[in-house]
Amino acid sequence: MADGALRALRHAGRRVPDDVAVVGFDDVELARYTEPPLTTVRQPVFDIGREMVLLMLRQPAGRANGPPVILPTELVVRDST
Repeated sequence: MADGALRALRHAGRRVPDDVAVVGFDDVELARYTEPPLTTVRQPVFDIGREMVLLMLRQPAGRANGPPVILPTELVVRDST
């Protein structure tokens, strides 16, 4: 979606990042190759999957849900901001 936003902004005559800053999410591979390269938020996808499996395995065993799981994210700064 952020790639589409970059294209739409360019089509509308806006300059990224001079006129508008754009930030994406998930740090997909494409983010490195957009014009300009997209600043994005990276999530620990493997860790999210692992935590979800652990939560599901605990649930049928009658265990109460524990505290919320908060995993770190990382801002990957590129040229779109």
